[in-house]
Amino acid sequence: MALPAAANMSFTAHVASQFTTYETDRKMQSQDAVYTTSNGVPMPHPYESQRVGESGPLLQQDFHLIDLLSHFDRERIPERVLSQADLFGTKGKKCPVTVRFSTVGGEAGSHDLARDPRGFAVKFRTEDGNWDLVANNTPVFFLRDPAKFLHFIHTQKRDPSTHLSSSDDSTMFWDYLCNNPESVHQVMVLLGDRGIPDGYRHMHGYSGHTFKFVNAAGEWVYVQIHMKSMQGARFITQEDSVKLSPDYSQKDLYEAIARGDFPRWSVEIQTMTEQQGEEVWVRQGINVLDLTHVWPQGQFPRRKVGEFTLNENAVNYFAEIEQAAFNPAHMPLGIEPSADPVLQSRLFSYPDTHRHRIGVNYQQLPVNAPRTAYWPASFQRDGGMAFFNQGSRSNYLSSIDPVQFRSRSFDPRKVHGSSFSSDAILFLSEIRPEDFNAPRALWQKVWDEPARQRFISNVAGKMAVCRKPELLKRQIAIFREVDPDIASRLEKATGIHGYDGIAGMRFNGTHNGMAKNPSLRLANGLDVSKGSSLPMHNGAPVKSAAKGRGHANGVC
Repeated sequence: MALPAAANMSFTAHVASQFTTYETDRKMQSQDAVYTTSNGVPMPHPYESQRVGESGPLLQQDFHLIDLLSHFDRERIPERVLSQADLFGTKGKKCPVTVRFSTVGGEAGSHDLARDPRGFAVKFRTEDGNWDLVANNTPVFFLRDPAKFLHFIHTQKRDPSTHLSSSDDSTMFWDYLCNNPESVHQVMVLLGDRGIPDGYRHMHGYSGHTFKFVNAAGEWVYVQIHMKSMQGARFITQEDSVKLSPDYSQKDLYEAIARGDFPRWSVEIQTMTEQQGEEVWVRQGINVLDLTHVWPQGQFPRRKVGEFTLNENAVNYFAEIEQAAFNPAHMPLGIEPSADPVLQSRLFSYPDTHRHRIGVNYQQLPVNAPRTAYWPASFQRDGGMAFFNQGSRSNYLSSIDPVQFRSRSFDPRKVHGSSFSSDAILFLSEIRPEDFNAPRALWQKVWDEPARQRFISNVAGKMAVCRKPELLKRQIAIFREVDPDIASRLEKATGIHGYDGIAGMRFNGTHNGMAKNPSLRLANGLDVSKGSSLPMHNGAPVKSAAKGRGHANGVC
């Protein structure tokens, strides 16, 4: 079939095709290649995603994001009464739990005391189905734009050419961070004292994401979940970490449980009404749908809703821990997701990973199977390792042999809002002054002077193995926005003078809302002549209360 004349003109003898040789691809330089989806369609920016309005959920039609996430899930060979939720129904209610702790960036067998966030995943087996709380030991994370996730994780892995980790070459680590300044709060947590907890028993866990709790009347509140170690939080210094066993945390946890010293965590929540969620954005620049922001605990105090105890070790680690699959989309009645875009992406990404890593019937494994008060039925059948295949029951919605149905427990229009009737937009967040408020408070009000000194030492050590001083100049400028004292201390420790601030910088990963020159504002010099991803309210939930912040004409 002949191409139209206009289309034919765009082809050259040098265009890539399915017949491009391996050797050509191997020698191709980055600047000679065009960013595309896996099927070769060019995209204007790898970090943009599609949403229903600025503060709405993600769109499944966004093939670019789904393509990124689904490939990322498969790119490595697998290693290893605020709510009607039944769990909170009555005082003293109990349910079995399975907990898995882990480091995040390292490979299987890597050192337990690597400076890295820790995963803190809890499977609550409620009578209304499993609730998987997939948490970290830090209240924030490095990003708030979902398409950035695989890029960030790649920079924490080994260099594709040298195969060196960031212990010997931190160039990729700093290259990402100095182009995505919203990461600075998590960077300070990671390179501060909490970056190496004293084993798993002495660290807290945080949902990070905002959820919604829905009561029996269908009323809902935003919720942040905290799991506070009842053993107390303790840390290990960088210097002491290398003196201890590579399996220090695993050994400490196993032996404590074996001797009957059962670790416990208090489960506590912060709550916020829909109106409060809008008001804290307008008045304080706090976005409840932003994984890099925290809620002030003096303003939204924690309230205890329960606790859990680990009183039994796994008998077979592979069967009971390695095969345990946690999925943030697993929420029983009374718990709902917010429109946090990173949470929205994880609702797809996690189960997709498990179906690849373990198998399509991974929830039939004993360690993952629910323990409900009723016999569950579904129309899912067959696939690999289908042990419980539901006998002779119909595998479709039968009119002559129907299954039972439970009545709807709440009106989704009331819980998730009618404001989702909106345009499909492109979204990429921007860095703004309020993004530095929480890390500034961490430096000035939370840490004492010895903690500040340890942080500077840890950062300087990480910077010492970076091959590109330009990246460090940029990162020091970001720290200068947090507090000039951090920048001056790092300059003295590293001998590198950073830039004066970020007002004169362009980032490749985020729009710069603090740029003095408008030409520097758009991420990577993005062409916005045919659609812009620049947000008005940075993805915060807004209605009538949210007037006065952002830009006058919405998404521009």
